[in-house]
Amino acid sequence: MLFSKLLPRESNFFAMFNQHADHIVEAAHAFSNLVANYSDLQKRESFNREVDNAERAADRVTHEVNRVLHKTFITPIDREQIHQLINTMDDVADLIQDSAETMALYDVRFMTDDIVRLTDLSVKCCERLKDAVALIEKVSDAATAEAALKTCEEIDRLESDADRVMRSAMSRLFREEPDVRELIKLKAVYELLETITDKCEDVANLIEGIVLENS
Repeated sequence: MLFSKLLPRESNFFAMFNQHADHIVEAAHAFSNLVANYSDLQKRESFNREVDNAERAADRVTHEVNRVLHKTFITPIDREQIHQLINTMDDVADLIQDSAETMALYDVRFMTDDIVRLTDLSVKCCERLKDAVALIEKVSDAATAEAALKTCEEIDRLESDADRVMRSAMSRLFREEPDVRELIKLKAVYELLETITDKCEDVANLIEGIVLENS
């Protein structure tokens, strides 16, 4: 018993998860603003910087979680669950930044309705991800566990919606876009945006596992 009390403990993993989720939503909103103001170069560059800043902040939280995890013997949930969750969340932030960078690097000229729809679904996924992450700390409570599982189900539905938009967007792109270069650019952007929702679903699946094991 005395040995157990002397072991390194850490109680702020949940706070760090919430910080990271905040940065994901910041990046998602900045990207959404970038898309909405794409024709204004100055605003586009400003929102691009906001995406970068949010991604770097998320990256710092990820490094801190992994650092603390290596130094902590007793963790509030399974160590592998902590590692997988924070790194999969970081993948979401990375993909948002990748989407913004791809638009700039490929010199995408205009935003399509499908980009706007996929962006909207990505933002909603990120917002629900944040809601789900906030519930992890108290999943031992039956009502909280149920709320977390329902939120994860919402993320799954949004991801399915993004799949449908993606298929429709690709079909329209290959039927209607005569410029092969523009087709390649837009295809890459569509795929990245849909992958954001895929990765949010991966986070939701991890949270479901945490809930089921700890509730």
